[in-house]
Amino acid sequence: MMLEVLLFPFQFPFMAKAFTIVLILSPAAALLSCFLILRGWALIGDAISHGALPGIVFAYLGGLPLIFGAFASGFTCAVLSGFLAKTGRLKADTVMGVVFSGMFALGIVIYTKVEASIDLIHILFGNMLGVSTWDIIFSGAISATVVLIIFLKRLDLLLYCFDPVQGHVMGLNTNLLHYGLIIMLSFTVVNALATVGMILSIGLLIIPGATAFIITKHFNKMLLLATLITLLSGFFGVYVSFFLDSAPEPTVILLSSLIFLLAMIVKSFRSNKNSKTL
Repeated sequence: MMLEVLLFPFQFPFMAKAFTIVLILSPAAALLSCFLILRGWALIGDAISHGALPGIVFAYLGGLPLIFGAFASGFTCAVLSGFLAKTGRLKADTVMGVVFSGMFALGIVIYTKVEASIDLIHILFGNMLGVSTWDIIFSGAISATVVLIIFLKRLDLLLYCFDPVQGHVMGLNTNLLHYGLIIMLSFTVVNALATVGMILSIGLLIIPGATAFIITKHFNKMLLLATLITLLSGFFGVYVSFFLDSAPEPTVILLSSLIFLLAMIVKSFRSNKNSKTL
């Protein structure tokens, strides 16, 4: 009887698709989160996710696929943030805060002025239980491409994120790596909009890398740990949400946050223990 209860969620097709989509999205988001943490770009994922809203609305008005508008708008937001940060006197996080807030506000204003059938709640918070087979195929193609590129260029990306000046001196095309990373990030964020939503997608691009960064100082281990953490929190977040009768998206992020807090507590306890030993 207990086994039947534990396996009960897997009997529903919508739950099977939710498990599939979260496991598909997890590797790409986890790997990118490690580079974003090293580069100090934690907010850029937030900027892209918020900046995608105007593009979604414009794409709807123009009769175009929403995902194309989301990518174009999100990518423009990220590039604009990087350009202003390089040419202005303000720090990157300040510029990104201004840009994504303005873009998000623009999207809200346009959305309220048109009679659109777009469900803004699904855009903001996702609809993991309502994904289609096409969503799974499309997400799988994007995630697999991002993971493959990161695997092939991980050393170049690592050097660029850790010390872009040294990377340039060593002959790396830092501009290509810079915009390549932004493009992969934009695709991954837009890819996540239909599932974890605009607001919660940022959690997948910050928490895994931050947690792995606390646990280990070795970058390869960091990549593996971030991926494992995202896969576990994604799977069990969806699983637990079924029994809690809660939305799977915030449950996944909540579980990821708990893992991060646990890592922080263990790290603090070990640091205090080592200091007392000395």
